[in-house]
Amino acid sequence: MSNKIRVLIIDDSAFIRVLLTEILQSDSQIEVIATAEDPLDAREKIKKYSPDVITLDVEMPKMDGITFLKNLMRLRPMPVIMVSTLTQAGADTTIQALEFGAFDFVEKPSTDVKSKLTSLAEELVEKIKAAAKCNTLALEKNGTSKKSVYKLKTIQDNFEIIAIGASTGGTEAIRDVITRLPEGLPPIVMAQHIPDTFSTSYSKRLNTESKIQVRELRSASKLMRGFAYLAPGSHHLVVQRKNGELWADIDDGEMVNRHKPSVDVLFNSIVDMKIERCLAVILTGMGKDGAKGMKNMRDLGCITVAQDELSSVVWGMPGAAVALDAAQKILPLNKIANFIVNSQ
Repeated sequence: MSNKIRVLIIDDSAFIRVLLTEILQSDSQIEVIATAEDPLDAREKIKKYSPDVITLDVEMPKMDGITFLKNLMRLRPMPVIMVSTLTQAGADTTIQALEFGAFDFVEKPSTDVKSKLTSLAEELVEKIKAAAKCNTLALEKNGTSKKSVYKLKTIQDNFEIIAIGASTGGTEAIRDVITRLPEGLPPIVMAQHIPDTFSTSYSKRLNTESKIQVRELRSASKLMRGFAYLAPGSHHLVVQRKNGELWADIDDGEMVNRHKPSVDVLFNSIVDMKIERCLAVILTGMGKDGAKGMKNMRDLGCITVAQDELSSVVWGMPGAAVALDAAQKILPLNKIANFIVNSQ
């Protein structure tokens, strides 16, 4: 028996199927067991080969990727990585796919496909490996839980600001938290590892589904109670204090921990401003981004929370924070919004 990660590639383009196969088979830990040109073909090959991970094109004939994904997660849940174009329509569909249980996505360029997709080879391989080890139970719960908004009984002004960081699985984890929050909370700042086009779609969806006002930060803005501000996929988000008031701005600096926006950059900007009355939350995600920043926040006197392992799609970032003793509280995802509300 091979210990390799068994992958099924689903894409209507023969060229993309060959290219993805070459990329994945170049890694000794991955085996492409089959390819499929449409979801109907894929359905039979899933039954035959029982893959560990699937890559799924968003736009395909006979059945679109979203419909196939919804059926798959209902009947036979498994890690799925969406292959999505960089268009706005592609971004909207991909955000929807994450809601229905996709593990993650990679961007399919619309021009110069071979060279650009080859440059994403390391990212794709990394995500395939993470998907093979992910918590599929947490993925299955995406889009299924009914969320009630908690009521804010009193405003005690215990915090000036709330900061949230996340990566893989984080779009749905943040959504779970934000859509449960009532109006009237301190300003919330968020860093989610997500490409620029996708962050715009994601912020709009959060705003539509939430009681609080969600905005993608594109320029310096005074932070206001009842608002949440999302870092754009192209820049870091940093918190500043101007004339006694809190502001957020974007920073086009170098990547940190291979990410821009970086959770460490966000958290450390709060430390730099010595904002002790802050509640910081780190959610599901690959890697360690945010762990050191959260430790600095705890040392400053902030309240710090990490998502627990059982509810995390990937317990990389919150696990790293726990390992550093950066988190005062370790909570399941469905308890975090309530903790935020009751901490005010």
